[in-house]
Amino acid sequence: MDRLTNTIRPYAWGSRTALPALLGTPPTGEPQAELWMGAHPGAPSVIDRGQGPQPLDAVIDADPEGELGAAAVGRFGPSLPFLLKILAAGEPLSLQVHPDLDQARTGFAEEESRGVPIDAAHRNYRDANHKPELICALDDFVGLCGFRRPADTVLLLESLAVPALTPLIDTLRTKPEGEALREVLTAVLTAAPASVAETVPATAAALGRAAVAAKDDPAAYSGLPAGLISSLSSYAGLARAFPDDPGVIAALLLNHVRLQPGEALYLGAGVPHAYLSGLGVEILANSDNVVRSGLTTKHVDVPELLRIVDFRSADPAILRPVPVPGSDGEELYPTPIDEFRLSRYTLGGPATGARRIPATVPQILLCTEGSVVLTDAGGGSLTLARGESAFVSAADADLLVSSAAGDGSAATLFRATVSL
Repeated sequence: MDRLTNTIRPYAWGSRTALPALLGTPPTGEPQAELWMGAHPGAPSVIDRGQGPQPLDAVIDADPEGELGAAAVGRFGPSLPFLLKILAAGEPLSLQVHPDLDQARTGFAEEESRGVPIDAAHRNYRDANHKPELICALDDFVGLCGFRRPADTVLLLESLAVPALTPLIDTLRTKPEGEALREVLTAVLTAAPASVAETVPATAAALGRAAVAAKDDPAAYSGLPAGLISSLSSYAGLARAFPDDPGVIAALLLNHVRLQPGEALYLGAGVPHAYLSGLGVEILANSDNVVRSGLTTKHVDVPELLRIVDFRSADPAILRPVPVPGSDGEELYPTPIDEFRLSRYTLGGPATGARRIPATVPQILLCTEGSVVLTDAGGGSLTLARGESAFVSAADADLLVSSAAGDGSAATLFRATVSL
């Protein structure tokens, strides 16, 4: 067991208070967006086994099978295949999609062949891996995820009464779903500057009015589904934050999702999404590939976005943890991939005894509530406070975990690993 020293990424959209509150540290006054845990070369965690601090990726590179186990190396290669984060959104993230594995390999090879520097601002593919991800809410978490059914988007756009949106409404109403969504998103993101300068401010003003009206008199919007009414304030906030960005219109095509603590979303390749606010545990394949479509000052590559986006509508599937049969209190967030697996243990309270955690796979353990004690087969122990984490190499013997509080206070431990 190795305690992790982790890097906080200060992206502009980060909350200034959420991570300090979780970690028990004073706010710096600057945004603190993501706490990275893992072996991604962009910001690897650091461990110290008595010879001084070492980056986790270097430790794994020196002995892949010893750290990850032969089975994980044989299945995923000689590197940790996932990255764990705590994400703290104080402002909206960019509207984005991630590639599938073939798209990532093709895109990375193409940019390499053109000699695009790996850290260039206009680069889309910084590695050849896909980037499916799972976000699990630690507090009230709001985001956009996947295309809404066109018929419901028609209701939303019509309620705004913006003449410039009429062609989009007509397309969504009359054409087959995939064709309609592709055509509308293309029109929005490739619109002439003069059209954007007219349509976005008009839509922003209409959203502001609608959000106020829906709050003051919900009956005025009784023709809209309840989910659309509750989304108006979020869309109005986006419009205030990005008053000249066509991504404001693109965002109106997406499902508005609000997660309660403990609920999660899985996002596969090609699914357009944006996180708007909240604190959550995020796990993803070990990649940094992002193709953006708006709500950002960063590089936007519309042709590449349109090539990889999934133009199917679906209701977002909110995940809740399910008990793992035969486990000692483990609850799993099921996903369709093997590179990562996220579960949790609830300790203390009525369940005061120690729980057994399998240790035959590489894993990162993260405490998000209370404090926990990890004990290995040799009797060695490690205490994790809230926001602290540990790397556990693949081994033959299981671990024990228990609440560190003697009074039975509740504690929560997230377990990030792989599926084998």
